[in-house]
Amino acid sequence: MASNDKPFFVELGKRIAQLRHEHDMTQQQLAAVLGIAQQTLAHYEVARLRVPASMLPILAETFKVQVDVLLGRATVAAARTGKRGPASQLERSIERISELPKQKQRFVMEMLETVLAQANA
Repeated sequence: MASNDKPFFVELGKRIAQLRHEHDMTQQQLAAVLGIAQQTLAHYEVARLRVPASMLPILAETFKVQVDVLLGRATVAAARTGKRGPASQLERSIERISELPKQKQRFVMEMLETVLAQANA
């Protein structure tokens, strides 16, 4: 792998792992969907191997995101709204929250629900 390609594949692997976690999938489950060995997927997630371009549409369909999200060219929130341009503060915050562990995500959601309930009272 060319040295200038390494950062791209490291980030791609991280996004795949993050999306896999968000969808509560194990490496074994995602590997089965992709028709590859679990060890191969593990290598993709840590950039020991390059993810084939032909696999990107399958990953995007599996995770219900656009390929641009996998490539890091769009956030999940922006891709879902179809909005172009820089993400709003709210979208950036939501993106950061989605990167937290599930337990912390639940805590943030509980706090938000409390604040919203008080605002609507």
